[in-house]
Amino acid sequence: MKKRKLGHSNLYVSEIGFGCMSLGTLESDAIRIIHEAIDQGVNYFDTADLYDRGLNEEIVGKALKGKRHNVIVATKVGNRWTEQGDGWTWDPSKAYIKEAVKHSLRRLQTDYIDVYQLHGGTIDDPIDETIEAFEELQQEGVIRYYGISSMRPNVIREYIKRSRIVSIMMPYSLLDRRAEEWFPLLKQHHVSVIARGPLAKGLLTERPIERASDETKQNGYVDYSFDELVALIPKLKAVAPNETLTTIALRFCLAHDAVATVIPGASRLSQLIENVAAQSVTLSDEQITMLKQLTKQTMFTNHR
Repeated sequence: MKKRKLGHSNLYVSEIGFGCMSLGTLESDAIRIIHEAIDQGVNYFDTADLYDRGLNEEIVGKALKGKRHNVIVATKVGNRWTEQGDGWTWDPSKAYIKEAVKHSLRRLQTDYIDVYQLHGGTIDDPIDETIEAFEELQQEGVIRYYGISSMRPNVIREYIKRSRIVSIMMPYSLLDRRAEEWFPLLKQHHVSVIARGPLAKGLLTERPIERASDETKQNGYVDYSFDELVALIPKLKAVAPNETLTTIALRFCLAHDAVATVIPGASRLSQLIENVAAQSVTLSDEQITMLKQLTKQTMFTNHR
């Protein structure tokens, strides 16, 4: 599988990565999917300490045992579970980050994390303190690089200006093109986009639109009403009729060189196979232009 350089790091990540949140908690199935992903050329795996209260990291750690040197592991920090375990609070403090990383390392069964990401962020955070925590962890060799997962314009600007992040994870898909607002600035500063949600909650897959969630049917998706989605999706598929909608969606994201990797999830082997099939396809410039013309481009700033 083709690889792309992640920001100004020396990491080269597979174009098709793996978002581990959707793996579920059945360990044997999850490990089988991760092993198949590696066999298919996927080398970038994204998890978080928040997912399933750390169980997701544990499963990823077990799956990667003996394979760690062949993969790039990314996880996230900043959300602290309450003592009751019924929710979490936001804590971007240096003390918490440096404590939380120890638990992630233990669950992942590794002595370093390739990309450690702040899992959110607000403009009211102690940003310099947060950056200092990541910088110290990097100097200690506990993490190789760091980034943020955010769609807040003010937060993105501050981290670009004040830190050495290599990546920003943000939602990006044919149905959510808000990230494009940031591509020129990120490229200027050699920061890569990690595109989450590239399949738009399954709307951009072969799953019939009629099986969309009740929430989507009632509220639509981002700037689209459900009726608009029903009319639009066949038009997107018609742009490249010989390809699956999944492939069209993933290749659209990867047509932009600001994007280092897309991280669709998979809870079944069939979904993984469908995702990685996109590695061997290229959409023409004309097809990309047609897809842009069919879809809306709005800005994160419109959604604050």
